[in-house]
Amino acid sequence: MQRILILVSILMMSLAISLVSAANTDEPEPGSAHAVVHDLQQSLLQVMREGEQLDYSGRLASLTPVVDRTHDIEMIIKTILGATLWHELDQVQQDLIIETFRQLSIATYAGQFKQYSEEQFKFLEQRDLPRHQKLVRSQLIKGDGGIVNFDYVLHQPAEHWMIINILFDGVSDLAIKRSEYRSIIQREGFQSLIGMLKEKISEAEHTE
Repeated sequence: MQRILILVSILMMSLAISLVSAANTDEPEPGSAHAVVHDLQQSLLQVMREGEQLDYSGRLASLTPVVDRTHDIEMIIKTILGATLWHELDQVQQDLIIETFRQLSIATYAGQFKQYSEEQFKFLEQRDLPRHQKLVRSQLIKGDGGIVNFDYVLHQPAEHWMIINILFDGVSDLAIKRSEYRSIIQREGFQSLIGMLKEKISEAEHTE
């Protein structure tokens, strides 16, 4: 009888360990591309959970350091404009569009992620891409069971990984902005592009 109890105890311990391991499958390896995406996503969920206490300015303040440490804003805007258009800008213009695009990126998150309805992010996989980049695939599972696929492309310019593109259900945000921004700057000029970005920042602020 005692032997049977020992065997049962061992089986129960093994099951408990297995359950803990299963629960931790979404935990990222420190320093990985997945860890950067996890940082962003958990921060978004946090401001959504605090939606009743935080207004737009509060979400903006909370998300600013998160976006700064997870997104390579300069690389993103350079890629959107392309080398030719980028090098046609002087230093003042380059600095201006980097900062304006940064503000828009933060404002967009603050404007869109404002209410919590039991949403959860689910990690799917991390895999290598060409040019030493990584792809982190995930899903946003809504409270009603709906699913949005969020795939992140990251590179490692220095010691840590940074996001340089996000795909929503397979649609590249970088590709959409590339078409839109290049068209405006070629057709209407640099100041028109800055004006459009500032208008989008104002629209994000007034989504309350």
